[in-house]
Amino acid sequence: MTQTLGIILNGATSRIGSTQHLANALAPIRAEGGLPAGDVRVIPRVLLLGRNAEKLKALASAHGVEWSTDLDAALSDPAFPVFFDAAVTHQRQATLAKAIAAGKHIYSEKPVAASVADGLELLAAARGRGLKHGAVEDKLGLPGLSKLKRLTDGGFFGRVLGFRIEFGWWIFDGIEAPCQRPSWNYRQKTGGGLVLDMYPHWRYVIEGILGPMRRAVTALSTATPERVDEKGESYKVDVEDTAQTIVELESGAYGTILSSWATRVRRDDLLTFQVDGSKGSALAGLHRCWTQTSKQALDTAHFNVANDIGADYSTNWDEVPDAGQYKNPYRVGWEHFLRHVVADEPMAADFSAGIRDVQFAQACYRSAREGKWVSLDALS
Repeated sequence: MTQTLGIILNGATSRIGSTQHLANALAPIRAEGGLPAGDVRVIPRVLLLGRNAEKLKALASAHGVEWSTDLDAALSDPAFPVFFDAAVTHQRQATLAKAIAAGKHIYSEKPVAASVADGLELLAAARGRGLKHGAVEDKLGLPGLSKLKRLTDGGFFGRVLGFRIEFGWWIFDGIEAPCQRPSWNYRQKTGGGLVLDMYPHWRYVIEGILGPMRRAVTALSTATPERVDEKGESYKVDVEDTAQTIVELESGAYGTILSSWATRVRRDDLLTFQVDGSKGSALAGLHRCWTQTSKQALDTAHFNVANDIGADYSTNWDEVPDAGQYKNPYRVGWEHFLRHVVADEPMAADFSAGIRDVQFAQACYRSAREGKWVSLDALS
């Protein structure tokens, strides 16, 4: 038995909307005859929504789906009970509020709201109408990080001593070379800023692998204060492009997060996450993960001021093998959400989790503004 489920995909022509959510998630589910959910197979019926009719038409034609530029008409159509938003951040609050008012189940890219208060308002509205809700939390599905979580779950580390996340790369300013990120990322009025963009990810990654966070302290800076946008016009950057954070976990362990769009990469990957424990350490990138136990650690007693002692610190690390066939984490998220809507299966990454992600970003902004540690209290 099959069940068609209408899904409005807002912001469909964005890179993440067209590739990850459509091409790598919903389209394959449909092509495989649907997703098993309880007693039925759910077949997504996708309606692409956006502002650029030409791009929407081309994308819809490529995937054999419907499209529209009329938000109100899409929301009034009972054939599409699910609304997904991947459009620009600063419009998300109003758009999701309209979708909830129209009685749609909501699934949202991060950040789900600009603030905790805004997110709680949306959550209360969704609960008040008995609607299902979810937030995209994809990064734990990366092969490297899933291996790191597997190590934690298996007790590899013993007592966790600390951790370190390093993320970022060099984003050109549009003058010496074209910028690899859209200009809205660098403007406050359009929801820009590295912390609002990336720290929601760090919240569920850290807590999903190592456990709850207790508090954080953050410093922010803008390394590239002037840029050139897509139209060739110069503009002032009024958000941070670099952030440095210390986190205390409820376990008592401390860790650091170094994130920057103004760093030239000389490390194993664009993202590295190292965890040190009493029994061993591990370093994960986007795809690979390595471990070293205390017995494998180099017996380093000193360094030589005059001469390089020639130690190769990359030796004695074992690579963690893959565990089965890799599945795109955006598709995994959609599978969880579709089963949540149709079969009422639990949804770990619900809107409450998305608000917790925003809370971490908001706490780090407050810390940088006030110059002090900020606690991450439980959401009311």
